[in-house]
Amino acid sequence: MIALLVIHALAATAAPFLVRLLGRRAFWLLALPPAGAAGWALTQTGAVRDGHGPTESLRWVPSLGMNLTFTLDTLAWLMTLIVGGIGALILIYCSSYFERDAPGMGRFAGCLTGFAGAMLGLVTTDDLLVLYLFWEATTVLSYLLIGHKTTSRDSRSAATQALVVTTAGGLAMLIGIVIIGQSAGTYRISEVLAAPPTGTAVTAAVVLLLAGAISKSALVPFHFWLPGAMAAPTPVSAYLHAAAMVKAGIYLIARFAPAYSGLTEWKVTLLTLGGLTMLIGAWRALRQVDLKLLLAYGTVSQLGFISLVVGAGGHGAALAGLGLLLSHALFKSTLFLSVGAIDCRTGTRDLRRLNGLGRRMPWIAGAALLAGLSMAGLPLLMGFFAKEAAFGAFLLGPEYDAGPTGSAGADTLMLAVMVVGSILTFAYTARFLWGAFATAPRRELTEVFDAGPWLTAVPVLLGAGGLVVGLTATWIEPLLAPYADQWVAGDHPVHLGGWHGFNLALLLSVLTWACGAALFAARAPFESAQGRLPRTYSAEQVYRLAMRSLDRASVEVTGAVQRGSLPLSLALILIVFIVVPGSQLLWGGVTWPDQVRWWDNPAQPAVGLVVVAAAVAATRARRRLRAVFLLGVTGYGASMLFLLHGAPDLALTQILVETVSLVVFVLVLRRLSGKFPDDPPRAVRRWRALLGLGVGTVTAAMALTASAVRSTPPSASDLARSAVEFGGGSNIVNVILVDVRAWDTMGELSVVLVAATGVASLVFIGGDVHARGRQLIRASWERRGSYTDVGGAEGSGSRWLAEGGRLAPERRSTIFEVVTRLVFHTIVLWSLYLLFSGHNHPGGGFAAGLMCGLALAVRYLAGSRDELLAAAPVMPGLLMGAGLFLSAGVGLGAMLAGGGPLQSWIFDLHLPLLGHVHLVTSVFFDLGVYLVVIGLMLDILRSLGSRVDTQIEQQDAESVQVAGTHTESGEPAANSSPVREGPMGT
Repeated sequence: MIALLVIHALAATAAPFLVRLLGRRAFWLLALPPAGAAGWALTQTGAVRDGHGPTESLRWVPSLGMNLTFTLDTLAWLMTLIVGGIGALILIYCSSYFERDAPGMGRFAGCLTGFAGAMLGLVTTDDLLVLYLFWEATTVLSYLLIGHKTTSRDSRSAATQALVVTTAGGLAMLIGIVIIGQSAGTYRISEVLAAPPTGTAVTAAVVLLLAGAISKSALVPFHFWLPGAMAAPTPVSAYLHAAAMVKAGIYLIARFAPAYSGLTEWKVTLLTLGGLTMLIGAWRALRQVDLKLLLAYGTVSQLGFISLVVGAGGHGAALAGLGLLLSHALFKSTLFLSVGAIDCRTGTRDLRRLNGLGRRMPWIAGAALLAGLSMAGLPLLMGFFAKEAAFGAFLLGPEYDAGPTGSAGADTLMLAVMVVGSILTFAYTARFLWGAFATAPRRELTEVFDAGPWLTAVPVLLGAGGLVVGLTATWIEPLLAPYADQWVAGDHPVHLGGWHGFNLALLLSVLTWACGAALFAARAPFESAQGRLPRTYSAEQVYRLAMRSLDRASVEVTGAVQRGSLPLSLALILIVFIVVPGSQLLWGGVTWPDQVRWWDNPAQPAVGLVVVAAAVAATRARRRLRAVFLLGVTGYGASMLFLLHGAPDLALTQILVETVSLVVFVLVLRRLSGKFPDDPPRAVRRWRALLGLGVGTVTAAMALTASAVRSTPPSASDLARSAVEFGGGSNIVNVILVDVRAWDTMGELSVVLVAATGVASLVFIGGDVHARGRQLIRASWERRGSYTDVGGAEGSGSRWLAEGGRLAPERRSTIFEVVTRLVFHTIVLWSLYLLFSGHNHPGGGFAAGLMCGLALAVRYLAGSRDELLAAAPVMPGLLMGAGLFLSAGVGLGAMLAGGGPLQSWIFDLHLPLLGHVHLVTSVFFDLGVYLVVIGLMLDILRSLGSRVDTQIEQQDAESVQVAGTHTESGEPAANSSPVREGPMGT
């Protein structure tokens, strides 16, 4: 099963390439994985029938108890046959459905193949959390498939509507999954069903679970999204909305029915909503003129019918429910594909414009007739036997007091709903067949165009399959019986297939046929009566009203609290921080420490006083640069406190971060005025001071109470030993970053890369950043060695810096250049020392990357952007990407070596000349961190440094041009010339 899922994933990934290479013929290759899944399931039929279906398990996230566990029981076997078999045929159907040069065909093929794999995983997984992952994968893929026509507004709207509804239900389901899993002590579905937990919380969780199933299977009140999804291509409608996606909700109900069908909340929810959905969907189908919409509302009705029967519980209802599940997948996919063939060959789906297709498309008419007879519940087809079994299951209630609901009155009511729904089903089935294939003598015959052979062959195969399944229903029943055997069979069990004599179930079937035929015969006055009924708000209108109200509320709230004012945004954040934790501190009964040790040595309060004084002075500063340097004092003071507390690694990192922050601040301040533009009144200043004091007080109080409520020894007490034994290093901080919590570091690296990309995108907006960067780097390489000596023939200026001669002489500093020349390589070597010694001494990849980045900053400050290019002629994105790839590669390498992801391996080697070498593989992960941080620094220097330099030069040149224009017109102008300024110029 795991291999089949991997094959589906690979096929979905390769689909766009295969479509470009083979065109529509690629669908034949893509049909192999789902066909293989169905074929494999058929080979396991005997084992599944005997209760020995295969089970596979692979450890995945042990900390969450989340494993890739898959099993094939009766229900999963049936769903695998439906998902795989019908999925393969629909992919083959696509080879004739799409035009040769249809746009987006590769994306469509990949999404449809991926959807087949996601459904296969959903119906075979034995883990609740993994089930949710596959569930949401089907949601996302269905969104992409419904919205395939990206240029169509209706298509995009329908896709969004389906996504919102099913995602909301999925989130509710996730809450239910977590509650059930925690209550049961396991997320294994088989173990939960073997010993289902009980209680009020579990009952609420079951209702939340049903919310996901109801939204997915388009039951009232979420039924409106399914007809809207008919904007999708017909193969999507046939697969997702008839055979697969909407069956996911039915599958979930069927999976948990053995454990929870006895709950009153379960029965009331499913019987009420299932019955309403069956009637509303059938009623709406009777007035549709679009064949696809008619089938869509019919699908809604049938889903309500199946949910009602499957959710009722009981041996007979369970067996009938699986029969309905199988028959619906066959006849509804046949009918949808038949409509697709009609649409492709006639250009319309409007039954008012179709005439004579029964003669002109006899094979499609035959397939649709077989499917329609099954949908209407006529004999010899599976739809008839399944409906008979459903009637029989509910008929047992009044006579034997053993019906599925446990109440004779409820069984009778549900039986009446099913009979009325079946009458309406017969009527709209006749409407479909007559409108699509009948010949009206006084109307012009519909013109039919040629199309691919598989537009006809696939519906015919599915229609014939429905007939075969109906004729062999007696042999199919034993294969489905193990699922129904989870309930105790009564004295008069129901059966699928065969002749059961003249009984009340057969009489009800005859009644549905007669009433349905009469309703179809009186369709004209009935449609007129439907049109005269008062219009009420539909579920879709309520949805759209709710979405508009939500959008409006979000606009109002955003306008009130997010006005683009940074002080207001920060104030709101800080107020919430004060109110929520502060109220808990005051009235939450927290524990306070018995005693507080204020300091260990006098240097600590002295540094603290300096930090406080600098912080107060920074709030009162009116000049930006002064405020920045005062803020830097607080940062360096914090690093000093780290050092005084015995944390040199943290102190080093804090110093480097603070230095980088100062450089960034200074680079940005070049584009801002020297003073802060606002001069708030005294009341505002006092309010800000009070807010800051409140935040500081709450933070300090939280730190105090957190230390007082400790109930177990701190984990840090054993870190010194475990860092050496587990991570092979003495630097606890670095071992945590690159080994113990390496996943967190991987996430942070990704955030760093995204942040750097965002900064560059904002600064370089309006230009091709990569093309310009590559051009400048190429020019820098070409200029290497062009400066011979001071005053030489080529270039001018000293050789202290590679590109020093390109600066205007008045902007150069010889002392700065000399110092830069002397210290640059030393700083880089120091960064390498910090990198390779960081596992045992202060340092590590992050600190080393910052150190190397500061070396590049020194080169930039001394020689401007050309010097920066000479120092690092490489694109920042290449460094960051290589670093992230290297760090991820370490994790993959550990897995290939038989360990866990990002697991470290320790080697003690004795090498010639070097002697003993203690090597930990996490050093390569740290090297990736090093490259990412250097790339980030380089990106900052090029965006906030070089790019801003260019902007300043362009503005100066424009000012000179304007001044020259004024001079030509007789106005005086300053004598200035455009010269390249360094980053220290103003």
